[in-house]
Amino acid sequence: MMVLGCGYLPAQTTNISNQQKAYATQPLNKSVMSEAYWKLWNPEVQAKIDRDIEQNRKVDAVCKLKDIKVGTEVKVEQISHDFIFGAHIFNYNQLGTTERNQKYKDLFGSLFNSATIAFYWKKFEMQPNRPRFKEEFWDTEVYWNNVKEPKKEPHWRRPASDPVVEFCESKGIRLHGHTMIWGNRTWQHPEWLFDQFCPSEEKEKINRLNKDGYEKLTPLDINELAPVYVKEMKRLFEKRIAELINYYGGRLQSWDVVNESAVDYHGQCVTGDAVCKSAYGLMPGDYTYNSFNLADQMFPKSVKLNINDYANNANYANQTKDMLAHGCRIDIMGSQMHLFNPQQCLDVADGKLIESPMQVWDKMEIIGKAGLPIHLSEITITSPGDDERGREIQAIIARNLYRLWFSIKPMMGITWWNVVDDCGAPGEPSVSGLFNRNMEPKPSFYALDQLINQEWKTNTSVKSGENGIVKFRGFKGRYRISWKDKSGKEQQADFYLKKDGDGL
Repeated sequence: MMVLGCGYLPAQTTNISNQQKAYATQPLNKSVMSEAYWKLWNPEVQAKIDRDIEQNRKVDAVCKLKDIKVGTEVKVEQISHDFIFGAHIFNYNQLGTTERNQKYKDLFGSLFNSATIAFYWKKFEMQPNRPRFKEEFWDTEVYWNNVKEPKKEPHWRRPASDPVVEFCESKGIRLHGHTMIWGNRTWQHPEWLFDQFCPSEEKEKINRLNKDGYEKLTPLDINELAPVYVKEMKRLFEKRIAELINYYGGRLQSWDVVNESAVDYHGQCVTGDAVCKSAYGLMPGDYTYNSFNLADQMFPKSVKLNINDYANNANYANQTKDMLAHGCRIDIMGSQMHLFNPQQCLDVADGKLIESPMQVWDKMEIIGKAGLPIHLSEITITSPGDDERGREIQAIIARNLYRLWFSIKPMMGITWWNVVDDCGAPGEPSVSGLFNRNMEPKPSFYALDQLINQEWKTNTSVKSGENGIVKFRGFKGRYRISWKDKSGKEQQADFYLKKDGDGL
């Protein structure tokens, strides 16, 4: 039987409105979705998801406790997940009031165990050789609390990295860097790269080219046209990677080394060309391959190297396999899923084939052929209207998709993108958050909290057997068990449950 209840109040949601309390204590309203939707998400699909969760996310623990009587009650408490439930933390200290900021921070360690930290080159290094590691006044909460139009600030959603890293470390949160290299001119590529490092005579030659002229040029032609700029691009890309690695070393557990480069893969990851005629514009030759090689040479082996893309197709899988075959270390494949358009979520509710179970299974099977763990690295599920029905639709879609994603064997994590309404990038929907702009929780928050902190946590009691053996089956993660020894003294121990047989 499919249960869509969210009936409890988590500790962090005190002093909320009556409407918010209703969201927290009442089951989700299935009737906001069409019959066609529920035919796609039918009991057989839900049963398969349940079976796959049981098989892929749970293992058998075996503990051998000393000085314990047979039949003693042993309390089992799961205190953390092995699976990654993350969000980006781009709005750190930027929400306008100390109260809102604190509610935002409190999510990390309660709902989220991982934070994606912004390292977009364009805003991280607004001026050459001046990376924004350290906090300046314009990064402080005091500054942002007095800004009238935060979206007009050049560093909106781009906090200095050190305060965010230190905050996450203080909470025991996994840190993920996004992104080292990306060709996108709007969000990543600094203007000064061309303005200051391309000689004037080469600029003139490049600027004289029309689209047809550019299309006719080969990479060799471009290298002959602008040899200095081509070399400078390569040098600055390598400097960018090296600078981040030298500064943080192994403090961040994973990085998106290259973002959204499958569009530039045409069957060969190593061409030997000095320059790439990228879909984004000029990029260093073989930039994806070379970036991973440099990252692998410089990073500690403990740091996971991720490739990330929205192209959940065979070309992305083939690019990754080709890179691996050429000796690149790629530890994790990032996969994106953005339902940015509110109409898409209305169409989902109407039962149209958008992120249906079969489509999701098919996509994950395709990119899973690369043989790597998959991080659902950026997800957006928009509320189709800032009203009760729209918020309910968002919550039901989120619950069902999270259950499906969590059940898929190679999946290692899911990262929600914009946590707060009206805090996305320009062009992103204003109502795709788990919270409204005033940091009041929406039904989607309760839906995920119910899954992450209730349904997918193993908290139970078991009896000890012969020779102090205690067994239970639980979700992977860190556990604390407590019991009384033969003398009646309270005992406690922690352990990490990752595979069958783990325990004390």
